[in-house]
Amino acid sequence: QVQLVESGGGLVQAGGSLRLSCTASGRAFVAMGWFRQAPGKEREFVAAIEVIGPVDAYADSVKGRFAISRDNAKNILYLQMNTLKPEDTAVYYCAAASSAPTLSIRSDYDYWGQGTQVTVSS
Repeated sequence: QVQLVESGGGLVQAGGSLRLSCTASGRAFVAMGWFRQAPGKEREFVAAIEVIGPVDAYADSVKGRFAISRDNAKNILYLQMNTLKPEDTAVYYCAAASSAPTLSIRSDYDYWGQGTQVTVSS
């Protein structure tokens, strides 16, 4: 049974930092990523990375502030979020793909976590 379990969300002031984690189990994946959904908005791409390979991708809105990484030995995906802004407030979802995805395309991911809330106060 595939499980993706996120942790690390919370409340932070603007300019602060948080690190999200996603622990994966149940099978191997080709790529993993983070998406977010704010109230009343579509779920949008944040960042993604190949599990085996150097390729990663970021949404323009988070480039230079967020960094995605993985620990393959522990099957954990991370999202380091720095210089957080109120507009980063959303539920953040971990996603995993079992076949080669276009990293930024939501529908290319097969498995999703339950989400973790990130709230950035101004």
